[in-house]
Amino acid sequence: MQTQTLLSGVKPTSIPTLGNYIGAVQNWRKMQSDFDCFFPVVDLHAITEPIDPKILHNYTMTIAATYLACGITPAESAIFVQSHVPEHSQLAWLLTCFTGMGELGRMTQFKDKQDKHENSIRAGLFCYPVLMAADILLYDTHVVPVGEDQKQHVELTRDLAQRLNSTYGPKTVVVPQPVIPKVGARIMDLQNPLAKMSKSDAEGKGTIFLLDSDKDILKKLKSAVTDSGTEIKFGEDKPGVSNLLTIQSVLSGKSIAELEEAYAGKMYGHLKVETADLVLSVIKPIRENIIRLTTSDRAYLDDLLAQGAVKARERAAATLKRISDAIGFFPPKL
Repeated sequence: MQTQTLLSGVKPTSIPTLGNYIGAVQNWRKMQSDFDCFFPVVDLHAITEPIDPKILHNYTMTIAATYLACGITPAESAIFVQSHVPEHSQLAWLLTCFTGMGELGRMTQFKDKQDKHENSIRAGLFCYPVLMAADILLYDTHVVPVGEDQKQHVELTRDLAQRLNSTYGPKTVVVPQPVIPKVGARIMDLQNPLAKMSKSDAEGKGTIFLLDSDKDILKKLKSAVTDSGTEIKFGEDKPGVSNLLTIQSVLSGKSIAELEEAYAGKMYGHLKVETADLVLSVIKPIRENIIRLTTSDRAYLDDLLAQGAVKARERAAATLKRISDAIGFFPPKL
């Protein structure tokens, strides 16, 4: 049976967080041996809102280095920068012509940002779910690991894929499936455990970044919000404690039940310190490798991204040609 294709990526608008690692990259590392994997740094998505050019450049390198530092290997996966593969933008335009304004207007993330920034919203932000659909369909992707907040965009991709197949034939594009990890898919803010841990956290007090120092990580976890109780139990009424238990469960491989039993009779301080120790043991080697790859080994990283783009373009060009031929575009004489 032919190996299925998996695609996912990170937008280079900030330093990746512990939430990105647990909810995404850690799972990609585990899945790459079972799938034909494509992991772009999705820099085209980063310009849907204003961003400083130097920040975009530096974070693009940081995200690519993060993939490698977290265990994504070029022997098993294509690691590349989205803008280095022009077929992404080309297919995005084609798909825009098959997408309804109403469909894009119903996207939850767009509506949330429109409510906050009604007078400064950009057309790119409105249309970026179509670019995401192009990212996915371009590689005949079967599986898309996403967080719950991105599931709606994959559903739009599925609708567009089915629309193309209905119009031009059942084998025009592959209809992808979203995959959402059951545990650890949503790591919450340490200061506001009702909100997702976010790269865009301005103060960063509730977010653990993969480049944080050991001192900062320990400080953030020691000051994590819990509750006025004393029992270390997982539950909706204990979001802060549940968040720390989730982090430990995913990083240690132990079940929530095992951790609850281990913490019977212990205080919140034990939970915080032991969570910090575990997080430090995971993040320290990742941080060191990111720094190495973006400084002394930068030439290696540049070469790897170039090789990844060649592999990605080979697949992308074939898919774009198949879709273009189906639509009826006159082929160029080479």
